[in-house]
Amino acid sequence: MLDIPVDHHSTVPPYEQLRQGVIARVRSGELAAGTKIPTVRALAAQLRLAPNTVARAYRELEQDGVLETRGRLGSFIASSGDPTSDTAGRAATEYVSVIRRLGLDDEAAVRYLRAALGESDPG
Repeated sequence: MLDIPVDHHSTVPPYEQLRQGVIARVRSGELAAGTKIPTVRALAAQLRLAPNTVARAYRELEQDGVLETRGRLGSFIASSGDPTSDTAGRAATEYVSVIRRLGLDDEAAVRYLRAALGESDPG
């Protein structure tokens, strides 16, 4: 889920609010390189926007190098320009993907991560 508030009464167009929201989350590290984002239709329904509005934001984000579309696989957060951050982000994204495939919840994921960092026992 990509929870980005859009103020329908703002003078800033909704596509621009969405574009800026995604960029802000990428800069903050909330959206790491390699993170899959919702389809245009799914995000449009979630945010109650027209699909063309979301499509425009995605196109502009792709032109800005923030998103990359991988055909039928979908759209993903692209490289941030920092190879260390990108590698860490992709590793984190892959870790979450594995945890989800295994059917584990977020608490278990954090326990295993803390154990790997030497902070506690995953038991």
